[in-house]
Amino acid sequence: MASTISELIETQADDAPALGAPDRGWLDYAGLRALAGDVRGWLHAAGIGRGDRVAIVLPNGPEMAAAFVTVAQTAVTAPLNPSYREEEFAFYLEDLKARALIVEARYDGPALAAARRFGLAVLRLSVPEGAPAGRFELAEDAPAENAGHADTAAPDAGEVALILHTSGTTSRPKIVPLLQSNVAASALNILESLDLSPCDRCLNVMPLFHIHGLVAAVSASLAAGGSIWCAPGFDALKFFA
Repeated sequence: MASTISELIETQADDAPALGAPDRGWLDYAGLRALAGDVRGWLHAAGIGRGDRVAIVLPNGPEMAAAFVTVAQTAVTAPLNPSYREEEFAFYLEDLKARALIVEARYDGPALAAARRFGLAVLRLSVPEGAPAGRFELAEDAPAENAGHADTAAPDAGEVALILHTSGTTSRPKIVPLLQSNVAASALNILESLDLSPCDRCLNVMPLFHIHGLVAAVSASLAAGGSIWCAPGFDALKFFA
């Protein structure tokens, strides 16, 4: 039984569709596994490896889904709400003790300003022309002040894969770390509860900085060998079309 995110996708059929999106070709499982290897190389080159925390600030869509799945196979993912203000980003990045931030290639918003306060490595995500849904490349901005040598060992089942914060409704938001084994077990439990198979396709409109979108939609669908179509968000006027 799979106990890491890498193991969730390692046995799926190479040519089966994994990630889709509006007006984009499908990224198959062979492509998703290849992307994970590329991401590992890009992160290691930036001094980021096992145990390092990587904040991801991306809009909803296949690149956000792919970034979570691939980064978590090398480091610790920390998806953040792109609509936060600079002070909110500063709080979360400091609280997370993040080592790096992933943003879109042309992004110049408040997360970037917050990351520069702490000397984080900034990795710019770009989509090659004609690439299938979810396929991306990462390039580092100027070397970060705290860059170092990466631990290049692959994360095991007992290491943290995903960090989220509580909502902070009644007190200061608290860190909730989920191990590789936690994410894998949750995905497999949802797969079983919904009786998912490689024939099934999920239409995701949930935000991908939220546990339901990341685990119930993305991870469970991929664990089943099924496919997930990533809408940019919920648009009631377009939904039924």
